[in-house]
Amino acid sequence: MSLVSTEFHLSQSVQPHPGRTVAILKAHPEVRTLQGRNPWTFAILVSLLSLQLGLAWFLSSKSLWVILVMAWLVGAFANHALYGIVHEATHNLIFKSNFLNKCSAVLADLTNVLPGAMGFRIFHLEHHAHLSDYFRDADVASDWEARLIGNRTWRKLFWISFYWVFQLTRTFRIDIQRFPDRWVLVNVAMAALFTGTVWYFLGAKALLYLLLSFSFAIGLHPLGGRWLQEHYTLENSHETGSYYGPLNALCLNLGYHNEHHDFSNIPWNNLPKLRRMAPEFYESLSSSTSWTKLLFQFITDSRWSLYSRTRRQ
Repeated sequence: MSLVSTEFHLSQSVQPHPGRTVAILKAHPEVRTLQGRNPWTFAILVSLLSLQLGLAWFLSSKSLWVILVMAWLVGAFANHALYGIVHEATHNLIFKSNFLNKCSAVLADLTNVLPGAMGFRIFHLEHHAHLSDYFRDADVASDWEARLIGNRTWRKLFWISFYWVFQLTRTFRIDIQRFPDRWVLVNVAMAALFTGTVWYFLGAKALLYLLLSFSFAIGLHPLGGRWLQEHYTLENSHETGSYYGPLNALCLNLGYHNEHHDFSNIPWNNLPKLRRMAPEFYESLSSSTSWTKLLFQFITDSRWSLYSRTRRQ
């Protein structure tokens, strides 16, 4: 890849995760003991929802700068953890029941205000099955998107600030026939009911806190480095990367991304155990210990752009 790439790294090979899964199970059959579900994740869900609602009530009478600071310092982390729970529910890692996992995802999505859990479920499972496939994986930037943003600092800053908007536009190019389904409609209806209730009983400032928490959780914030850590890289040999820093403790180990792609049936609390059981498979792969540093490098280093990742088609 040139120093300033103007095209994706095109790959004709199969994605690396299924092969590594087989190799790990052969070398470490004890890894199977880590597979399963963690119903205690639902308790975390309830706690985080209560926290966000409690803070929304508390901040409903505060000044705008207090709301802004609290959304940055607390709300973003709470919402990002709730995204982690949506992710766990997507892989049916909370309950055995598919129905209960979908209900959990809808509940975890409430304080995001803008409903996305059920759409995420559909497109995220496609992401796993068809990693980096341009027409099946919504995690890959669209051609127009990559050209528009380029490698200019201010454009990359704009892109990460409104990451969720750009990701939403990608869904229209995905070749999939299951969207929307009835669960998407349930998701939208519950979000509308929740938002209306917050507005009516707690007021506009409470809703503003939740919206800012949502925006920071997936935008211009140290947590935004996660979107880059997962599949953006300057090393073409590694198309998935992990994060092994302290924020994993607040985000349900979302940083253990190579491990998750290898074993999507292992719940969040067991992913560090997987790495410890099979260190020889992960120590040589791309990883980061700071989302903040990665985000800064991406924004300021002209070598980085939306082309800095693998693409299949």
